Amino acid sequence: MKKISVLLCIWLGAGSLFAQTVKKEDFWWKKNNLRVIQMNLPAYEGATIHADSIVADLVQYSANTLLINAGGIMAFYPTKLDFHYQNPYSTDNHVLGDIIRKCHEKKIRVIVRFDFSRVHESIFKAHPDWCYISPKGERIINTDMYVVSINAPYVQEKAFKIIEEVISLFPIDGIFLNMPGYQVNNPYEGKYHGIDQNDYDKKRFAAFSGGMKLPTEENKADTLFQKYLEFKKQTVEDWSERLHKLVKSRNSQIAICTYSDKYVDIIRHESQSMTTLPYWPYTASDNVANAVNSFPEHIISNASIQQISFQSRYNAVEPQEVQIRLYENMANGSGLDLSMMGDMRGYEDERNYDVIRKVYAFHQKHEPYFGKYKSVAKIAVIAPGAWPSGDPMQEYRGIQLMLKEAHIPFDIIEDGQIANLAEKVKGYKLLILPEITYLKPESIATLKQASRQGTSLIATSRSLFDSPETLQELFGAKIEKKDNDGAGNYLVPDDRSIFKRFPGQKMLFWKFNLGLYDLKGADQQLLPILAKGRPGPPEIIGGHDLTGYYAMGIKNHEKSKAAIFPVNLGKLYYVHGYQEHKNLLLDAIDYILPEAKETVQTNAPERVEVIVKEFIKNTDANREKKTSEGMILHLVNLTGFSGNTYFEPLPLYNLQFRIKSDKAPKKVFGLANGKAVKFQAKNGFIHLELDKLEGFEGIVMEWN
Repeated sequence: MKKISVLLCIWLGAGSLFAQTVKKEDFWWKKNNLRVIQMNLPAYEGATIHADSIVADLVQYSANTLLINAGGIMAFYPTKLDFHYQNPYSTDNHVLGDIIRKCHEKKIRVIVRFDFSRVHESIFKAHPDWCYISPKGERIINTDMYVVSINAPYVQEKAFKIIEEVISLFPIDGIFLNMPGYQVNNPYEGKYHGIDQNDYDKKRFAAFSGGMKLPTEENKADTLFQKYLEFKKQTVEDWSERLHKLVKSRNSQIAICTYSDKYVDIIRHESQSMTTLPYWPYTASDNVANAVNSFPEHIISNASIQQISFQSRYNAVEPQEVQIRLYENMANGSGLDLSMMGDMRGYEDERNYDVIRKVYAFHQKHEPYFGKYKSVAKIAVIAPGAWPSGDPMQEYRGIQLMLKEAHIPFDIIEDGQIANLAEKVKGYKLLILPEITYLKPESIATLKQASRQGTSLIATSRSLFDSPETLQELFGAKIEKKDNDGAGNYLVPDDRSIFKRFPGQKMLFWKFNLGLYDLKGADQQLLPILAKGRPGPPEIIGGHDLTGYYAMGIKNHEKSKAAIFPVNLGKLYYVHGYQEHKNLLLDAIDYILPEAKETVQTNAPERVEVIVKEFIKNTDANREKKTSEGMILHLVNLTGFSGNTYFEPLPLYNLQFRIKSDKAPKKVFGLANGKAVKFQAKNGFIHLELDKLEGFEGIVMEWN
């Protein structure tokens, strides 16, 4: 095993230096057992926080990692840098050092938070050229804090000085970068300002582009803006690489954590409260599964954000929502992560404390069964990025919802990672593309290779609309009108050998987009589209005649099939939840990949989230072990979710499961109830019986 020699700076009272050899696998975060509590301190708490109470609370709540403010917007320690605004409320110059020292005494890691997105008004007045300026000449201001420009000296030079100062003063275990990158919005006021026109940005973009001027509008069809997107990516990665070199040169055991993947050790994501209905109860599963599968070399930490919104920071989301998020984190292969405003004493909304204490203690008690998982899924859903929004987000979530409710296991792969994970992608039996409108040429090539090797495809809505040759080659489809309001149209579930879930139904209503595609190049044209006809009054309804168009096409390839639904199938189910639209996808999967429903079969209600993983015990002795030791069936009870709020889940009884497995377990037991679980192993399946399910259960099936 290759060893990396590093000089570690460890602060032991007066401080000392010694050389230490570290294997890559020995990096502390690689164990993937994080139980993070982030204390996002407002400035005024700088006068009241105490190391003893903070550490006592972390111990009480079974946390093993603290994430706490250090610098950037303001220093929460005695800085000597004149461009680093000092927290005016800080009265104890030693508190951050005391917190770190006392955390380490209790074996609690400390990640410190930096936010270089803003500077205090005093810094702005001295250096206005460091700050953002909009196309209209406006600044982005939050009270007395000014948004900075990423290419100006504060971010490009001074930020590194601040980080160096903190590393030199404190034996930190990690750094977290909040709100990195380019800013175009004032998120705290919900206002869009536009592309930064700072002179430093103009000069750097001109050098990058060969003399081009900065765009002033975000238009993806504009070649200038496309060049600007390349510029943003390159400059952010350049900064991240420089940061990585700086930090690792000082101490390779300092973890770098932020929301991106390049030059980062821990990818952070967030489960946030939604501002629109319906709420998304699978937010943690979505975030973690996406990151774990898209960036398998990284550790993922998905934060449950306590606050309801920026405008409602002093109110927390419902306890049951937090419980679901935390259990989903564990079930999908992450640790626990919670972000709150301030410390835990005198908190304005403490309703979640019992849930946090319970779930964190549960993770600590059963830690060997979390964090080292292998997927059993034969299906992957392609995600439209890490932070999807708009129609693609609704289509993507709707497809996930259908699969979750049908208890069909699936992985998630970010669209931009398809080519980077080509062998993994080609290993799935079915890939689903929910409104994946653009893919890089190398990603399209990967899809074509996968199709030739036996991976079937299902694409929905406007997927691949900008690559007509790909639509024709893979799906036999040609766009005539990709945007078409389908309200009033009907679909006919015509081939009952495929559409088996429609007893008593001859017409299926439609809403949202209903693309009109020429599917003559497909081997099968299905779901004839009926005209809008006459919606009323009742005396004259009718006239829903055949249009000659179809809402589904299937093209047969030598070793696979490719089906296309050029319609908002996922969005319609996500927004309205009519079973008939889910059934279209489920019938298509049954036809294309009948074995998909065999992985998990159960009588559990649709509101029980079922997640199956193979596991290796997460212990020091198993650090380099690659062979699975069993399977674990995670059950998250969502019966308390109503669509617009969260209640206590209903207890469920006498649940039965049939899990496909080539191996028979020697022992089966529940982590939550601590009891043996009735089971039989025969004919390639494990049959389980669970007497009672409350909020969560993890059923362990050990092979040895």
